Amino acid sequence: MNRKRFAIALWVLLCLIATAVFVSAQEKTAEETKPAKNEAAPPRARDGKKLLTALDLMKINGVSAPRISPDGTRVAYTVSETKMEKDKEWKNVTEVWVVAITGGKPRQYTRGDKSATAPEWSPDGSMIAFLTDREKDGERQVWMMMADGGEAWAVTSHKGGVSGFRFSPDSKQLLLSAADQPSKEEEDRKKVKDDTMVIDHDIKMSHLWLFDIAKKEEKRLTEGNFTVSDPQWSPDGTRITYTTRPTPRADDGALSDVWLVTVANGEKRKLAGEPGTADNARWSPDGKWIAFTATSDRDPGPSTAYLYLISPDGGAPIHVDAKFDLSIGTPVWAPDGHTIYFSTNVLEAIEVFKTAAVPDSMTKEVWQLGGSIGITEISRDGHTLVGTVSSAQQPTEIYISKNGYHPQIITHQNAWLNDYSLAQSEVVKWKSKDGTEIEGVLTKPVGYLPGAKVPFLLNPHGGPTGASLNNFNGTVQVLAANGFAILQPNFRGSTGKGLAFAQANKNTWGKGDYEDCMTGVDAMIANGIADPERLGAFGWSYGGYMTFWILTQTDRFKAVSPGAGLTNIYSMYSQNDIQRYLRWFYSDKSPWDAQELYWDRSPMKYVNNVKTPTMIMHGQVDTRVPIAQAQEFYQALKERNVPVEFVVYPRENHGFTEPRHQMDRIRRYVRFFTKYLNAPLVTEPAGQ
Repeated sequence: MNRKRFAIALWVLLCLIATAVFVSAQEKTAEETKPAKNEAAPPRARDGKKLLTALDLMKINGVSAPRISPDGTRVAYTVSETKMEKDKEWKNVTEVWVVAITGGKPRQYTRGDKSATAPEWSPDGSMIAFLTDREKDGERQVWMMMADGGEAWAVTSHKGGVSGFRFSPDSKQLLLSAADQPSKEEEDRKKVKDDTMVIDHDIKMSHLWLFDIAKKEEKRLTEGNFTVSDPQWSPDGTRITYTTRPTPRADDGALSDVWLVTVANGEKRKLAGEPGTADNARWSPDGKWIAFTATSDRDPGPSTAYLYLISPDGGAPIHVDAKFDLSIGTPVWAPDGHTIYFSTNVLEAIEVFKTAAVPDSMTKEVWQLGGSIGITEISRDGHTLVGTVSSAQQPTEIYISKNGYHPQIITHQNAWLNDYSLAQSEVVKWKSKDGTEIEGVLTKPVGYLPGAKVPFLLNPHGGPTGASLNNFNGTVQVLAANGFAILQPNFRGSTGKGLAFAQANKNTWGKGDYEDCMTGVDAMIANGIADPERLGAFGWSYGGYMTFWILTQTDRFKAVSPGAGLTNIYSMYSQNDIQRYLRWFYSDKSPWDAQELYWDRSPMKYVNNVKTPTMIMHGQVDTRVPIAQAQEFYQALKERNVPVEFVVYPRENHGFTEPRHQMDRIRRYVRFFTKYLNAPLVTEPAGQ
């Protein structure tokens, strides 16, 4: 073969190879864009947009902890995402991000498989610090990086790790919060499993430490048979306020006092507490006043936290705006020292208020958005407020407000939700059986057509000292995508409506609150949205109690799913970790001193009434409502041949943390209610 013929043959061969590669690539691209075998196309709403699924909820980024830079130009915040790798454990990982105060594209500052939380700017603006356990699992330390980003480095090496930190005003020291660690003797005993536990003894407290950043030296600041939290530096760095409680247990949360320590000599002095519970101490910019919140007594039940001022040099506390009857959130001082901002729950919303820092001042609502908006801090020049905001169709994002005007959202971590058709919600009102006006949040099915009767779900909230808010609720959104209407009632005992309403369920669990829920169902039937033949109910914690109670009191519902719920209040009292709180609702008596009352309010007393198909869900290591509560009820239904499922989630406590479990719970809700309420399964796989 001569050179010319060889060149032609080689050219033809290369063309054939190139053509084959191109065709193969095209076929591969086409194959990748097709739905997988046996995988249905994404469900769509009438408007052509996607419908939200339980898997989609795992992709929502959680935004929190905004902190404004000292020069007021940037905001550091955290973003939590679920890393979903095939055939591996799904993990929630939190990272630090920074965005300009004007918005625009944010920048991710930390990366990796270890979370970075609680970002703080150094007061001189040179660094950002955060907590992470990168070096040792479960042992969080303070790390830092330059304010413009780059490689982070470990700063502290406190034994056992730290739970929180605060920069000193001069940026030279850190104030560390850390739990006391086991002694060497305790550690040695644990190694050989000589680790007998004596309940209510040897409780590990948290205390404060001073850490010199340059010298890497630490000094203990507090110690004793109490636990410390929420430390705050005075503006001049000479004194520190902190909150104490008898123990870290939840039951002692209502026994808090505010203390002050002088850094130079370690002298400590109680500032506020008795007769009420004091917390959330914050220094005025000039250091002349300390604002804090406190209740009027140490009643362990529902209470109102009022705003007070006190001089750091002592004296009687001054009550600010005594007529305000809603619990005040953490006070945020304006730089001029004349105005204090705070957030509070108002009915189905969280709103921002401000008040002059003088007695009997008139509190003024700043924004009424109908969702949830909180305030974190104000820039040094006083012109920019920063916080978080959420609405019924938008998960939490960061907002800023210039000079108190309408807030502007500056992050868009979940902009992909714009491709989805989300359900609409509204606040509804009705009269309960005794004439009390009740409110709640009604979410209609995606693409709801006015006048249509649809399958309907009642969803009582937990607490009972809590409230359903008109903000983003992923579980409700997925159920609405599957054609359900959902009512979240704020029955008596809920917050956001004043102290008297929050305390209106004392000694009456399962009575007034039950009537508030059932009249809400009646109202939704009367207005034409709820199909009376397709009613269901689900709830968690106290919502679990309410749904267990519903099972025993009525056959109107076709299916009910209690989660982490109380069934036997007598035994629940000794099993849980909030005895003082629970006792308040039962004539301030323990069960052995009020046997009839505790048993009368227990769903287990009436379990023989139950005929409704039931799906019980519970975390296996729940300490707030131990799993024995669910086991009692399940065994009774099983022996009575009532259709019942009992779903247990390993390693989960009262609130779920594992992503696969979170997704599974929502999918089970959808499957369970579509099965018994004669509704189509739209967004979720059929499963078991």
